[in-house]
Amino acid sequence: MLLSLGCAPATKPAANKGTGSSAGSSSADDSASSEEGTEPLVKQIAAAPIKGADASTSDSGKDANESPGKSEKVMLGDSELFAGIPGQGSLSVEEIAKWLADPDNHNELEIELPLGLSAGITQVKGLDKNPLTRAKIELGRQLYFDGRLSADEKVSCASCHNPDEGFTAHSQFGKGIKDQLGGRNSPVAYNRILSDEQFWDGRASSLEDQAVGPIANAIEMGNTHEACVACLGAIEGYKIQFEKIFGELTIETVGAALAAFERTIVTGPSPYDYHVQWEAASKQDPDDLEGEALAKFNDAKKAAEDHPMSESAVRGFKLFFSEKANCTACHVGANLADEKYHNLGIGMAAAKPDIGRAEVTKDEKDTGAFKTPTIRNVALSAPYMHDGSIKTLDEVVEWYAKGGHPNPHLSDKIKKLDLTDQDKKDLVEFMNACTGPFPEIQRERLPK
Repeated sequence: MLLSLGCAPATKPAANKGTGSSAGSSSADDSASSEEGTEPLVKQIAAAPIKGADASTSDSGKDANESPGKSEKVMLGDSELFAGIPGQGSLSVEEIAKWLADPDNHNELEIELPLGLSAGITQVKGLDKNPLTRAKIELGRQLYFDGRLSADEKVSCASCHNPDEGFTAHSQFGKGIKDQLGGRNSPVAYNRILSDEQFWDGRASSLEDQAVGPIANAIEMGNTHEACVACLGAIEGYKIQFEKIFGELTIETVGAALAAFERTIVTGPSPYDYHVQWEAASKQDPDDLEGEALAKFNDAKKAAEDHPMSESAVRGFKLFFSEKANCTACHVGANLADEKYHNLGIGMAAAKPDIGRAEVTKDEKDTGAFKTPTIRNVALSAPYMHDGSIKTLDEVVEWYAKGGHPNPHLSDKIKKLDLTDQDKKDLVEFMNACTGPFPEIQRERLPK
């Protein structure tokens, strides 16, 4: 059944706690100004071409009014990117129109990645087809926290990928519309810029495809793509953003906006990253350095001192990258994940196990194989594994130590490990030391 085209006004999502900012905490009628009499102004501002732009209709990845040749360099993970449109309360059409009229919000962003992740800059996915702009990120932010994407207007992306719960949900399975439970644990929604295939089984070939999948899933948001688009089109604040940024409102452009926002959610530097940076810098003799080189040396030393790894974590770090623990058979690269699929034996003792990747590839050898998750901020995303069956990192280490669960499709990378109790504790301490800050994100300021 289609949603009413009127759609309810934006309300504060129950699962989405605020950032502590007063923005968004007041009711809809507390917005900066009344919308009465603003329609002519809105149309003029939203219709105005971006300086130097060719306002031709584009595909879902390109800005309709993109300013060619002009870009701005930004650091992903900077909370400034997620502050939202200035003001308080629900977003008025006038506020949105003024935001859209600023050409700087449509400049293509040239990205940098935080320390640690920066080693994976050449692995960035999707920006060639869907370049980032501030306007696009802000639109995606609004959609991510808006329950009106779902059939009952209560379930948002953040319901299962909550910033307060490590951009996942601290429950075994994701909970969707009418409190229905899915069959898999909610995967994390950060550092996705380094991956193309999404979901535990990789069934979505891009973040854009992934973003719109749950909308039409009967258990998750229980909507249809057509009804979702109709609902958004009936909200003037959304309508003018899609027209200005993409030239049209379609389910594809909804996915493009959500993907743009999600690509900017990355983990900040962790004690592990500062340790590695100082480990490399400390091989230099400071007496041989001067100027900028000496400053970088001193900065690296101070950063490691300010964000120390414990002795146990340092031992775990060495173990993690050793053949003894064998962790890097899958957890490699800047994001500490190979983005491949492996059968660990999880759930394979069931009478009818989840076949995972094989459902997508139709290849028997992929039976029970699921995508490797990142170790970054893993301490914040319990429970673990595709079925959420393992509650703690200590239990995760124990599972690997015993060699998983034997089955015909067990990965050849999984083998019994000769680890002492102290080794296991050290590995957990290292994973804790891979925790970096998340950006602060404005969550409640949505279009009326």
